[in-house]
Amino acid sequence: MILFPAIDLKEGSCVRLLRGDMASATVFNRDPAAQAGEFAAAGFTWLHVVDLDGAVAGRSINGAVVAAIRRAVDSRIQLGGGIRDRAAIERWLGLGIDRVVLGTAASRDPELVRCVAADHPGKIVVGIDAREGHVAVEGWIETTEFGVVELARRYEECGVAAIVYTDIARDGALGGIDVEAVAEVARQIRVPLIASGGVSSLDDIAALKGHEADGIAGIICGRALYDGRIDPKAALRLLSKEEPPC
Repeated sequence: MILFPAIDLKEGSCVRLLRGDMASATVFNRDPAAQAGEFAAAGFTWLHVVDLDGAVAGRSINGAVVAAIRRAVDSRIQLGGGIRDRAAIERWLGLGIDRVVLGTAASRDPELVRCVAADHPGKIVVGIDAREGHVAVEGWIETTEFGVVELARRYEECGVAAIVYTDIARDGALGGIDVEAVAEVARQIRVPLIASGGVSSLDDIAALKGHEADGIAGIICGRALYDGRIDPKAALRLLSKEEPPC
């Protein structure tokens, strides 16, 4: 199971939001490339990077910062935020981004997602951000009629690498993750699921690890890493342990 530290970008800085509210941003590092280096030095092999401004604008806003992160570390990078057409997808993959996360595009343009997933197997991730069970798009501003599982099932057979499932109500709130709800989504789909939103302790990570067999393949963690609630080395040790046989 992979632990992805989150680097959320707003106005060139590394921030964390509370429940997706752009006005609630807390700045944790004004040098995101340096932050990426700290995560790499701690032993993380993947980073989850989101251009928050881009998610709202529908196009890359913090592109120069993302490029600086890419140059700074050898870690694999999963990037989302405002990536909504083939040109943007091809550009980021060409610049060495390992996976592109498509959120709004997954709701608005399913044919695009299917086509690029076929053309770039293992490099396309569908981001599903949920508010009260319904998918939110446009930087979480608009809530659609789609249910989480309904949308995820659209992409089961087209080669997407994973589904990133975020519970907006818990994101950044440090209130713990709803493990059983996440596991229930994972059991209903045939794509690996990466859990996001509310991870606040080693207990949350251990609980999600216990559902690895249900299809939970990764965990995104943000604020709890930045404020020291989760020790990186302890978390990585926990996830590296093999589950005992039944």
